[in-house]
Amino acid sequence: MRTTSHQAHDRAEALFKKQERLRDGQNAMAEYRAELRAIQEKTVRLRALRLAHDRGGSLKPLQPTGRDHRKRHD
Repeated sequence: MRTTSHQAHDRAEALFKKQERLRDGQNAMAEYRAELRAIQEKTVRLRALRLAHDRGGSLKPLQPTGRDHRKRHD
């Protein structure tokens, strides 16, 4: 028969594993949302480029994305 200290250890370990699974799930959801947001932003930018191209206009996006901070050498 197991002693109470072993039972307490087993309960603590089970609780730790449960909390760890919860944190892993929260991290996975945060990563999923970040990826989804990036895809949506990219889709908006590409749609603007396509619409501008279809109108026969320039191939510049309708609104600057603010993400490209490189110097332009025209």
